Parts: sequence; structure tokens; C-alpha cells
Amino acid sequence: MKTKKLLTILAIVSVVLIVGCKKDDTSPSDTNPAVIPLQTTVQSSVTLAGSSNIAVLAGSAITSTGATIITGDLGLSPGSSVGGFPPGILNGTRHINDVIANQAKLDLTSAYNDAAGRTCTDIVTLSGNIGGLTLTPGLYKSTSSLAISSGDLTLDAKGNANAIFIFQIASTLTTTSGRKVILSGNALASNIYWQVGSSATFGTTSVFKGTVMAMQSITFNTGATLDGKALARTGGVTMAGNTIVKQ
Repeated sequence: MKTKKLLTILAIVSVVLIVGCKKDDTSPSDTNPAVIPLQTTVQSSVTLAGSSNIAVLAGSAITSTGATIITGDLGLSPGSSVGGFPPGILNGTRHINDVIANQAKLDLTSAYNDAAGRTCTDIVTLSGNIGGLTLTPGLYKSTSSLAISSGDLTLDAKGNANAIFIFQIASTLTTTSGRKVILSGNALASNIYWQVGSSATFGTTSVFKGTVMAMQSITFNTGATLDGKALARTGGVTMAGNTIVKQ
């Protein structure tokens, strides 16, 4: 009888330990492929045309607090409100409802639609948290939102500096505090495109790479950095002591 009771207790303890391990699991969502397949379809770059020289482009307003530093031009159309420069530093030219800003917005719309309309036979579907994954060149699609919230995301160009990464995101794109996009295998920020169906938000001190094309707004929390471009079609771009370098 004592042996039977001991075995029962051990079985209960084993179950508790297993459940506890599952609760502590911070790996990417099980809905993402366990092994990300290599894509054979080679994607071409997304043509940014008039928006290619813009580091930050918005539709409604551009706002900054703290010591934001932007390297590249700043554009706003059709809005007119730009705040926070100074103390923010712009190593570039302001284009507020001028010919360049207006054309940049038109070209952003074309680039956004190009990225959103891409398709191929070996497209990879992603969902939820993609932190901790390593992705190779190709076309990736999410029918809802994407987040980098558990581990960093690595983009590996496999030694090809011309390799293109395109992400189609139906809803939001978010990163949590301190998370990073890491480039390897000669991957370049200028060859990475994030088409965001609503808004993008970058967590405190997070490090992001690529051209972000958001339908609505883009928000950078304190200390977040971007190597690429922050391009918002209809909403504003909000910054807080960030470093943004056009790529």
C-alpha cells in the first residue's frame, strides 16, 4: 500500500514539473514552421523611387521628444506639423508639403502596393511571435500581426548581399523592449521590406533593420533605433530619443 501511494505521489510531481516547464517555454509560436524552409523564388527589390532618399515620411504629423538623430531627409504630406527639431537633430533636408514630399507619398503608395501584392509558390506563412527565428531570403506573409517579443530575429542572406526579404503583415508589427533584428550572411538593411497593414511600434532600446512601410502610424519608444526607413502612409511618426539612419 505504501509503495502504491509513493508511486502516485511521484506521478503527480512529474505532471506538475512538466506543466511548469511548459509555462516557462518562451519559444516562438507553434503555428510557425519548426524548420523554416529555404525559398527558391528570388524576389526583386521594391522600387521606392521618390521615397528612397527619405528617412522618415509621414502623412499627418511628425513628433519627437529628446535627442532624436535622423540621418536622411524628412518628409511630411499632406500634414504640416513637425515638432521636436530641435532638440532633435536632422542630418538632412525637411520636405513639408513640397513637391518632393508629395511625390514621395505617391511613390510610397506604389511601393506599399507592390510589396503587398507579391506572391510566389514557396511563400512562407508566419504568425505571432517570430523572435528566436532565423529567416533566409524570400517572401513571408502574416494574415494577422507579427511581433519580435521572445528572442531576437536573425535574417541570414546566405552570403548574397543582393538577397531580398519581403514581409507582408496584415495588421500590426511590434517589437518589445531590447529586442533586435540581427543581420548575417551579408544581409543588408536596404534589401529588407516590411509592409505593415496598420501600425508599427518599436519597444524601448529595440534595434530594427529595413524599410518599414506602414498604412497608418509608426511609433518609436525611448532609445529604439532603425537602420532603414520609417514610412507612414496616412498617420504620424512619433519618436523619443531615437537614432534613425537611412539605408
